[in-house]
Order: sequence, then C-alpha cells, then structure tokens
Amino acid sequence: MTADNPLAALIAEKGVLLADGATGTNLFAMGLESGDAPELWNTEAPEKIVALHQGFVDAGSDIILTNSFGGTRHRLKLHHAQDRVHELSKAAAEIARKVADTAPRTVIVAGSVGPTGELLVPLGKLTYEDAVEAFREQIAGLKAGGADVVWIETMSAPEEMRAAAEAAIAENMPYTCTASFDTAGKSMMGLHPKNIAHVFDPVAEKPAAVGANCGVGASDILSSLIDMREGAPDATIIVKGNCGIPEFQGENIVYSGTPELMADYVRLAIDGGAQIIGGCCGTSFEHLKAMRTALDEHRKNGVLTRETIVERIGPLVNSPAADGETAPKRERRGRRRG
Repeated sequence: MTADNPLAALIAEKGVLLADGATGTNLFAMGLESGDAPELWNTEAPEKIVALHQGFVDAGSDIILTNSFGGTRHRLKLHHAQDRVHELSKAAAEIARKVADTAPRTVIVAGSVGPTGELLVPLGKLTYEDAVEAFREQIAGLKAGGADVVWIETMSAPEEMRAAAEAAIAENMPYTCTASFDTAGKSMMGLHPKNIAHVFDPVAEKPAAVGANCGVGASDILSSLIDMREGAPDATIIVKGNCGIPEFQGENIVYSGTPELMADYVRLAIDGGAQIIGGCCGTSFEHLKAMRTALDEHRKNGVLTRETIVERIGPLVNSPAADGETAPKRERRGRRRG
C-alpha cells in the first residue's frame, strides 16, 4: 500500500514550501544545556516545544519538524531513556500536531528522524535489520502522535538512509530524506549529492522528496543543490541550510547569517529548482520571517550557478565534490535486506 504524500498536494497548491528553522540552537536559547537530550523536553518542558513550533508557524513555516531528531533507542540510551522511544516520539508529534492544527493555514507535521549514531556492519556492529527495527520503533511513535510525513535528516550513509526508509514504509508513512554534505562536498560516508535520489532505487516506495540539510553553510548547500538537481531532474528537492558559518564568540557559538543573507539564499534556492526550503542550525524566527517574504515575492529567475552563489552569499567552504563511486555500487556491496 502506497502512503499518501501530503507534501505533493501542498506543493501543487503553493509551488514552493517553507520548512522551519533550527531546533537545537533555538532550544539552547530557551535554556537547554549542552549535552542534554532535547527529546526529554517533550514531557519535561512541553510548553517550550510549543513555543518553538508556534514561533516558526507565526514566521510563516509550511512544515514544522518534531523535536525527535535523536529519538532512536541508540541515541536515547546515552541519556538512559532507551525504553522511552515510543513515548517521547509520540509526545513530540502530538505537540507539533496541536500547533499545526490551530494554524490559519495548512501546516505539515514532519516527524524528524536523525541517524542512530552507530556504524552499520561491516564498519560497525549495527546490522541493517537492527537499524530498520530501531527506526521503526521511533516512527511508530511519531505516527501515533499524528505526524504527516517521516523526515529522515542529517544522514551520511546510504545504508542507514535505506534502513530508515524501509522503516517508514513498514509503518505505511510517506518519507523524505536529506543528507549532510559536509566533507569535501560529499557526505561523511562518501555520498555525492547527485546520487542521493538513487540511494532509494532498491527501495519499494520512493521518497516524497530528497535533499540536503545542515552542512557547512548556505553557499555550500546551494552548491549541492546544483548537483542534486542535475542527478535527479524530476525529484522534489529539499534544501535546509545552516544560517551562515558558525563562529565562536567567547564560549558561545554564533552563526554568521543575517536575515538578509537567508532571504537571498531562498531566492537562489528557488532559482536552483528547490521545492522545499528551510533553515538548519542558527536559523531563528527572525531569519524565517525574512525567508517567508523572499519566498512569497520571488519568482524563478534564470539558472543557478556557483559563480552567482559566491557573488551573493559568499565563498564555498568546500570545493564542489568530484564524481566518484556511485550510490548503486555502494548499494551492491553494502545492502542488507532480508
């Protein structure tokens, strides 16, 4: 059975969607301490998670991500909460659902699913089957809480992306997947941006959208967008880039991107063919308001080039990734499906 895709319907209505901004950096501003699990706030401080989502909805988000990025048993065990996966994921989705349902427009609740933090066999001890089961446990909680779509994000290994995808499919949920291309223009595990859509060639049901998030800044994620669009001309593409480059100011990390820079990032992302655009680390409500205005006022204008990116947003941290081993080759060697 093919799961319904609410993103496609809203894109058909609006053209380009605005996803939300940062979770972690905004929660730190609300008092979350370094090393604490944000997911525990879904039950310990739900009013702060409500404020996070409401701030992004008020700023103009069409999509809000649940506070569940580290919600697998493998991440929660670091906080002695591995037996609370379903509870915390369900609570995360319920909080976002209530905010979305009171919005004056359609707002999609995306169930955030981050990496397990473990390496899959043969590089580590986690088997493919165990990864699928861990993701399915989390996704079942997100589904029970009312998430519309599973939002797999900040991934680097194709095998782990497929494991999360298979878990979403098993729970009859539509899903998206974004990778972080933060290592010489590729993911940490060597995935080239142009190949991200092809990671799911062996999977029974394809993602509703693919793309990039986090990384090393707005310029680099826009560079990845060029490659992703070239590699998958018909795919729905997501970019959710960091708000500039992180800089230390005393003991604090501050992101360099201004609202004006993030607005221009949105314009260039539209020119590059992205259909879902948002912000990642450092992106505040103020940034998102400027991004909403830019999205509403801009119409696709020309072809995105790296020269334009550097001129308007700033230099790339990484050089564009060279072509290398393709995702299908890695899939043949590393695939672990029953």
